[in-house]
Amino acid sequence: MMHTPDKLLLENRAWSQEVSRKDPDYFKQLAKEQRPDFLWIGCSDSRVPAETVVNAQPGEIFVHRNIANQVIMTDFNCLSVLQYAIAVLQVKHVIVCGHYGCGGVKAALQPQLSELMIANKWLLHIKDIYRLHQDELEAIDPAKKLARLIEINIIEQVYRLAHTSIIQSAWKHGHQPSIHGWVYGLEDGLIDELIKLDHNTQIHPIYRYAD
Repeated sequence: MMHTPDKLLLENRAWSQEVSRKDPDYFKQLAKEQRPDFLWIGCSDSRVPAETVVNAQPGEIFVHRNIANQVIMTDFNCLSVLQYAIAVLQVKHVIVCGHYGCGGVKAALQPQLSELMIANKWLLHIKDIYRLHQDELEAIDPAKKLARLIEINIIEQVYRLAHTSIIQSAWKHGHQPSIHGWVYGLEDGLIDELIKLDHNTQIHPIYRYAD
């Protein structure tokens, strides 16, 4: 385990030297431009690094991470990443990847703590999702409730993406990225797809843009 920033810097230099030894032009080519096919919206959990879990190389995935992999319509950080990925990078796939055992979703199932005032506001969106799906969640085995809410949260974020003007405009004007909802298992390192939407998806009329 790494315990100091100096250790990180040493590991960086060792990694850079090893990569350059294997391919002297690697960083020169990488520095020219980025053309990723994927936008990854994932959880900030340190155990789920996007590139690592899919064995991707630098330059292959454009990444945004936050607590519990949420797409919130007032979060201009996430929306600006989405807009840049779609409008400029022209990614072909947008992936929302959550994970079982998510601490953010688990915290959302608990009473709010006054000392976590800002985190409470962020987790409130997951509490809303719980309330919308409460009948299903209260009817299942309590031991499975967290895992199911994690899955539902991922699915809801995929639909939120489809409800944005950014995605709907891209679908309307010929750029047709697909949206995927994935869940990662901490105990086995495997990813399962829960949902996939594309330009043929029928958006609920209340969320459609008229132009």
